[in-house]
Amino acid sequence: MATRTILLNDNPRLRKHSREVTAINKRILDLLDDMAQTMYEARGVGLAAPQVGVLRRVVVIDVGEGLIELINPVIVHTEGQQREEEGCLSLPDDAGYVIRPAKVTVRALDRNGEEREYVGEELLARAFAHEIDHLDGILFTDKMVERVEVNEDNREDEPEL
Repeated sequence: MATRTILLNDNPRLRKHSREVTAINKRILDLLDDMAQTMYEARGVGLAAPQVGVLRRVVVIDVGEGLIELINPVIVHTEGQQREEEGCLSLPDDAGYVIRPAKVTVRALDRNGEEREYVGEELLARAFAHEIDHLDGILFTDKMVERVEVNEDNREDEPEL
């Protein structure tokens, strides 16, 4: 495993659409491992492959319930609505409120190529939506409804997705 560099702010790769993974090979497995290590070291709860410069549809998430690895994730169902504060490992100086679904169902492949379905509520639902947006070049600031000033007092308050 290796820690990868997280792309920041106005890096144009963050705005590109990621390609579907067509084969789960050593490169994809190494990417999953590296992304998890990078996310944990950065103290985030989610990381999408474009954030480390790889334009593939790969996401890792851990909201404190164990690592979830998603390959070619698709949101298949949403319910409700929540308005919560978000941050992002790629936008460390930005934070704000975003309206997301309260419950999200995602279908994706796991590292073994098995199709799985995941249901997330609250923070996990936000993480699913936030990270899958990254795969389409969408940043949380595009959906932000209210900006929050980031300073040393509140920098640690909200998890970075």
